[in-house]
Amino acid sequence: MSDTTLVKAEINYEPNIGDYFALLKPRVMILVVFTALVGIIAAPVDLHPFTIFVSIIFIALGGGASGALNMWYESDLDSLMRRTRNRPIPSGKITSDEAKAFGFALAGISVVMLGLAANWFAALFLLFTIFFYVVIYTMWLKRWTPQNIVIGGAAGAFPPMIGWAVATSGISMESVLMFSLIFLWTPPHFWALALFMRGDYEIARVPMLTVTHGRRSTRNHIFFYTIVLAMFALFTSSTSLGGWVYLLTAIVLNAIFVTMAFKIWVRDEPEAEADNFKVERNFFRYSLMYLFLQFGSILVDLGLGTNFSWGFL
Repeated sequence: MSDTTLVKAEINYEPNIGDYFALLKPRVMILVVFTALVGIIAAPVDLHPFTIFVSIIFIALGGGASGALNMWYESDLDSLMRRTRNRPIPSGKITSDEAKAFGFALAGISVVMLGLAANWFAALFLLFTIFFYVVIYTMWLKRWTPQNIVIGGAAGAFPPMIGWAVATSGISMESVLMFSLIFLWTPPHFWALALFMRGDYEIARVPMLTVTHGRRSTRNHIFFYTIVLAMFALFTSSTSLGGWVYLLTAIVLNAIFVTMAFKIWVRDEPEAEADNFKVERNFFRYSLMYLFLQFGSILVDLGLGTNFSWGFL
C-alpha cells in the first residue's frame, strides 16, 4: 500500500469533485482552452458553433488527462516541494492509483470523442500531445536534463495546432507560428519561476537550470530567450496572422517583456534575495498576461477584419 493510500485511510477522507478537478491543473487548462480556441477560429474554415464547443471540451479533457497523469507520476516530487505539496496526491486526498486511472480514462475519452466530433487527425494529434507531455517530458526530460522545459515546452505549445487541425484536418504555417510563440515563451516563463523556487527543485533533485548551472546562467538564458521571443512575435505581425491590433499589441507587450527581462539579467543574487525576488515574481505573473493578450490580439484582428492582406506567410 502506498504512503498516500495510508494517509487517506488514516484520515478516512473521501475525494470529492473538487479534488479530481484539481488533478486537471485547471490554471494550465485555461491556457490550453484559450490557445486551442484561437487556433480553431484563426483557421480558414467555418465550423458549426456546436462543433467548436464540443471540440474545445475534449481538448480541455485531454489537457486535464495530461495533468492528472503528470501528478500521478510526479507525486514523489510533489510531496517534497512547497509549491506542490498540497496537491491531491501528496496531501492524501486521492491515491496515486486513482489519479492514474482517472488520467488514462480521460485520455481515452478525450481522444475518441474528439475524433468523432471533429476528425481523427486532430484526435491523434491530441493523443500525441498527451504522450509527449506524460512520457517525453514528465517521465524522461524532467528528471534528466536542464533543458527539460525547453524541449518539453512543446507539449504546452501544441493546443493551437490541435485547434487548427480540428478545423482543417491538417497543419499549416499559421498553426506552426502559433506553436512557436508558445514554444519560445515557455522557457523564460518557467525559468523565472525556477529563480525564486530554486530551493524546491534542489530538494526534489530536479535538474532545473537554476540547480545545474546557477541563477546567473538562468538570468542570461531568460534575457536571451525573451529577446528571441520578441523578435519572433514582431515577425509574426507580417504574416497572415498579423494585423494592426496584433502589431500594436506585440510592440507594447514585448517592449515591456524585454525591459523586465533586462531587469532580471542585471540583478545579482543578494539584491534579489533582499526583496524576495520581487522582480522575478512580477516577470512570471506578467508572462501569463503576455501570452493571453498576444493570442487575444489575433482574435481581435480576426473579428475586426484588420488582418494584413499582404502577410507573406
